[in-house]
Amino acid sequence: MLRLIIGVAAGYVLGTKAGRARYEQISKTTRAVTGSPVTRKLVQAGRQRLSDRLNTRPQLEPMEPIDERTTVMVPHDQIRRSAQ
Repeated sequence: MLRLIIGVAAGYVLGTKAGRARYEQISKTTRAVTGSPVTRKLVQAGRQRLSDRLNTRPQLEPMEPIDERTTVMVPHDQIRRSAQ
């Protein structure tokens, strides 16, 4: 318990030494990074990639159409490619 109190006290002292100006600087930088369009695109791409990996439904790819209204779909992992 004594170690916890010493740790909290040391954190408080070090935090107050950094001051409000440093806090504002860190806060401003964080808002700029999180509000950036580049960051948003990266986060969206990461979320989509994670969603694709966690998706339990197989991704289907169209094969040759039987006629103009019917197309056969097969799971992506079952496609045999002769070009490989």
